[in-house]
Amino acid sequence: MLLVLSEEHKEHLSFLPQVDTAVVGEFGRIALEFLRRGTSPKIYEGAARKLGVSVEMVQHGVEGLMFLMTESSKHMISEVDFLDSVLVLGFSEELNQILLQLYLQHHAHIRSILSQLPSNQPAYHNLEWRLDVQLASRAVRQQVVPMLTLRLLLSGVGDGVCARRGKVLQTDPSTLLHLISTLEAALAAMKSSHARRIFRNIK
Repeated sequence: MLLVLSEEHKEHLSFLPQVDTAVVGEFGRIALEFLRRGTSPKIYEGAARKLGVSVEMVQHGVEGLMFLMTESSKHMISEVDFLDSVLVLGFSEELNQILLQLYLQHHAHIRSILSQLPSNQPAYHNLEWRLDVQLASRAVRQQVVPMLTLRLLLSGVGDGVCARRGKVLQTDPSTLLHLISTLEAALAAMKSSHARRIFRNIK
């Protein structure tokens, strides 16, 4: 899977080639600290004074780096996909490798932090299923009509309270198998070199 960076995120990250490679590592440390404890204007101001640039430029650089690291960690993208994702930024090979090392070094810790953050989005909790088979009816004495009933349990936070709700889905086995094969084919296509070339050229 490749990340699709918006023009805004590309603009924020465009600041990185202007600083020393050691500063990029420091920005990664600041981004991780902000993710853990929240942002601090004083740190932005201190870094801006040292670099001789505006506070806004430092803030955008750190926030752009934070987005890149959190999204990559959230989707657990591979090394190849990470490098292909940042290729559109036009950075040097050295800077791309520094960003990759930051991701590989911290992605497990970032995922741990993200898992502790509250989210309003529903998350998977459990799946219950039942297979019903109709063997006969008034019109047809002998028949086999299988039907799969799924109950998807989702957990989420609303108004500060953790709640669970269920979604009931029903399908026949052939439709379910077709859906599975279509999704597997889509995932395989996403990993192809052709798909990577398309994502690299998306603006």
